[in-house]
Amino acid sequence: MKCDVISLENKKVGDIDLDESVFGVDVRADLLHRMVNWQLAKRQAGTRKTKTRSEISGTTAKPFKQKGSGNARQGTKRAPHMRGGGKAFGPVVRDHGYSLPKKVRRLALKTALSSKQAGGRLIVVDSIGIKDAKTSELAKKIKGLGWGTALIIDGPEVNAEFARAARNIVGVDVLPQQGANVYDILRRDTLVLTKDAVEKLVERLK
Repeated sequence: MKCDVISLENKKVGDIDLDESVFGVDVRADLLHRMVNWQLAKRQAGTRKTKTRSEISGTTAKPFKQKGSGNARQGTKRAPHMRGGGKAFGPVVRDHGYSLPKKVRRLALKTALSSKQAGGRLIVVDSIGIKDAKTSELAKKIKGLGWGTALIIDGPEVNAEFARAARNIVGVDVLPQQGANVYDILRRDTLVLTKDAVEKLVERLK
């Protein structure tokens, strides 16, 4: 499929053929949902922790004698039902991540790219090199282009000056090609790819 290639001055400078097998697959919400859940699960720190009865510091003596007090018999003050005791079935340090087949992850990324293409929110630029690497100037360009919130994906190496100018613009993310992922693509309105990024993504996913 044909797609226009523009410059950061919003001028058409050519066109590019987008591979149907990467940018033209059927959009499946179930795959996107699985992939986003997988990414967010892997990001969780999993550092919550409470002490169990074996980890509570305190005496090992019986709280009171077995008989004669009128109370229910107790063997330790560190039991979960006692004040100051350990937590029963509390959270422990763990990894929230789980496995997801590689072919599912690959297809989900194709689906995310295709969803942007189908919705008219995929833009291809020839390059993101800029002469005046200032945040204010770049913010004006992005506003003029009408990108709104945008994810900009460059080739294997992100243009350093562009990344420096864009890092303080709210709603704009810049990633190298190998960092392209479903969650970041979906959370921004517009997906902007350089010609290098298109070439490398096709090599990676085809």
